Amino acid sequence: MSVSDSLDEDLCVAALDEASRLGCGYAEVRLHFNAYTGYSLRSGVTEPTVLVDSRGVGIRVICGGSLGFGATNVLSRQSVVEAVNMAVKMAKASGDGGEKYVLSAEEAVSDNWRVNQAKSLYELPSETVVSLLRDVDSASSREVKGFSFPVRLLRIDCSTEQKLYMNSEGSKISSVVPRVSFHSVFVGLRDGERVTVSVPPGYSGLGGSGGFELIEKLRLEEYVASRLTEIATTLSSTTAPPRGERVDVILGPNVASLTSHESVGHPFEADRVLGREAAQAGESYLKPGEYNIRLGGAEAYVSDDPTIPNSMGFYLYDDEGVKARRRRLLQAGYVSELLHNRATATKFAGRSNASARAVRYGVEPLIRMANTYIEPGDWSFEELLKDTRRGVYIKSFMEWNIDDKRLNQRYVGLEAFLIENGELKASVNRPILEISTPKYWSSIDARAKDMEFYSGMCGKGDPMQGAPVYFGSPHIRLRDVVLG
Repeated sequence: MSVSDSLDEDLCVAALDEASRLGCGYAEVRLHFNAYTGYSLRSGVTEPTVLVDSRGVGIRVICGGSLGFGATNVLSRQSVVEAVNMAVKMAKASGDGGEKYVLSAEEAVSDNWRVNQAKSLYELPSETVVSLLRDVDSASSREVKGFSFPVRLLRIDCSTEQKLYMNSEGSKISSVVPRVSFHSVFVGLRDGERVTVSVPPGYSGLGGSGGFELIEKLRLEEYVASRLTEIATTLSSTTAPPRGERVDVILGPNVASLTSHESVGHPFEADRVLGREAAQAGESYLKPGEYNIRLGGAEAYVSDDPTIPNSMGFYLYDDEGVKARRRRLLQAGYVSELLHNRATATKFAGRSNASARAVRYGVEPLIRMANTYIEPGDWSFEELLKDTRRGVYIKSFMEWNIDDKRLNQRYVGLEAFLIENGELKASVNRPILEISTPKYWSSIDARAKDMEFYSGMCGKGDPMQGAPVYFGSPHIRLRDVVLG
């Protein structure tokens, strides 16, 4: 894995000059390099290392009030100029009688930033990664609570994203972001029973932006073996959860974090609210103009923040050159802010909040989440537990789904326990939380002060753009809900 010492600014200048010569009112160019190395182990056997290198230029223009896009992976002046002409032709072809494409007014920015690494991914010996995976595999291959795990899939992904962004308004921003993450999946067998689980549960990952030190801090050999033991213990339970009665439910960060991403993050994307994904990813329960409407209760707080240091979704500027900041989406149950790019911001009489992201050179920036999370409160987990007379603690989940308007959702617990008089009792088998989005956010009455974040790839777009993100949460409590 490598990173270029410098990106060719002359190519960007040539693109902007050509766009100006062709009469474009606005132009931006993104020189975008991605390098990826994937290491994996399958049941103790090393898989071939995956190497992917993507380098090219993406160009957007506004010409005659219409938007056009062009791209090339040939890094020459001639090819870049041809890509600009392709973008201009696209803009002109789509401009007859259509709605004008307008951008919000934003400040021009000049900056050069990068994420530092204590143990550089650029100089990482493959033997170091494979050796760690072998240690994790050895620790997790033992029989646990009668379960053997003959199939074990372990993976560490290392990537570097390097960009130079320039636009006709005077912005010039260069950046380098290394990222590293760990994922694992296990197939367990016991007395003819077969179960597939992941560590962490829910097929999420652990990692962030930075060097290999982020992986070493996780102490994966101990963590994975410990979590497998805990999961296998609860899989042995045959006790049914309380059904058909109202109980309190404490959700662990593993479960609650996903709810912030799926039932607030996606439906708060302004392009989705405007109906522009209806034929692909779906719609939103929100409608244009529905600011400050009440979605949940006084304890419902959700934010999205690209500036969390070393997070998977970390960035300081988006791919339209706008400075990043925290976006508070849900505040005391009220819709506070949507995720915007420069175009949707004008539809809502506002400014962009730096939500435009492109994952490679050949695609346009889309409105994306970065690090979405339920904000912490002031309870401890022990206080939440002690204050709950009868309920269920769902620590982690094994499956979930949500409808395409993000209005109705379902989560099936993996590790779950009965709560009686403030104490954890027997494990319960696969409780199901099936609930509408307004009911869910209205049921939260307490948030702990602990926080956990999980890494993942958020899907959106056609062609698909998998964007690196975090989703996070403390423990939270839902009052008076019915489990299935």
